[in-house]
Amino acid sequence: MSSWNNLYKNLREELVAGRKAVLVTELKSLPDSSTVFNKLLFSESELFSESASNDQNHKIAKAALEQGKLQLFDDKTGNLHFAEPFFPESRLIILGGGHIAKPLVEFSTKCGFAVTVVDDRPTFANTERFPYAKSVICEGFDRCFPRLNINRSAFVVIITRGHKHDLDCLRQVLRFDTSYTGMIGSRRRVRAAMEQMLGEGFSKEKLDAVRAPIGLDINAQTPEEISVSILSELIKYKRRLASANWPELDREVLDELFKEEHEPRALITIVETKGSVPRNIGAKMIVWPYGKIIGSIGGGCSESAVIQTAYDVIRNGGFKTQDIDMTGDTAADEGMVCGGTMRVVIERLD
Repeated sequence: MSSWNNLYKNLREELVAGRKAVLVTELKSLPDSSTVFNKLLFSESELFSESASNDQNHKIAKAALEQGKLQLFDDKTGNLHFAEPFFPESRLIILGGGHIAKPLVEFSTKCGFAVTVVDDRPTFANTERFPYAKSVICEGFDRCFPRLNINRSAFVVIITRGHKHDLDCLRQVLRFDTSYTGMIGSRRRVRAAMEQMLGEGFSKEKLDAVRAPIGLDINAQTPEEISVSILSELIKYKRRLASANWPELDREVLDELFKEEHEPRALITIVETKGSVPRNIGAKMIVWPYGKIIGSIGGGCSESAVIQTAYDVIRNGGFKTQDIDMTGDTAADEGMVCGGTMRVVIERLD
């Protein structure tokens, strides 16, 4: 396995564990006209530890993590550094597959959550009922938790068919640190449940962090309205946790980078934009020498030109930067209507 594969393997481990990380790419032009590049992976704990360095890579890595945006440093002498923040996938675990879960799965998936549904009834826990879910688990609520990988990136919604099951689930969830935990129930039932849990030895701090009754108070009545109430609260917590942005992962591209790969290919990343462009900073695509492509930086003639450059990089090694002009006469000639510019980095990965 190449060093790049090991690096992306380590990145994947950080994300699966629910931790944020930053990948810094160093690109340098040498006096003999050759080029070198290097990649460094920083965990969140490394960047903010008391012993953390204060060099340029650490500075831009910290800024990337705090702002949730790719950070670019160009010293104008042929050296280019960029830091990409990677946040764990927003995972929503719904305990209970009843009438509220059905619209909640659909709506939350469309808002960027990767959803897992758990229910102990086969007629409720199946992919036909939840086609939008990433995973559907038919298992008892007392046995499902080892399969859920609950961590700091998990949002947990407890909406089972009965108060007893809700409390059984809550007892299990309180053992973990989550981004959000919410439980359905009337104010009276919730108050009684919290008193019971305090009596069982659970800390007040943990119980106070549980959103119960779940969801924003919008006087919701129907299952669809209740799911909107819950989803609104989930989004509120997600954005609060992100400080500025929660970068969305190009999952197909990232999954490809996580694979053990032995053949050369080119990784293309948008590192700078101005004006209106089809894809945001951080968007990626992978190009193979025989024409296979995953991902996109916007399509059209501009992407075609970058792909040709990618073939050169695959053949010759190293890296190249390329500017894409979508303004004025250039845009009119190529049929582009965006009106901005993009700068991309094309690097060979083996």
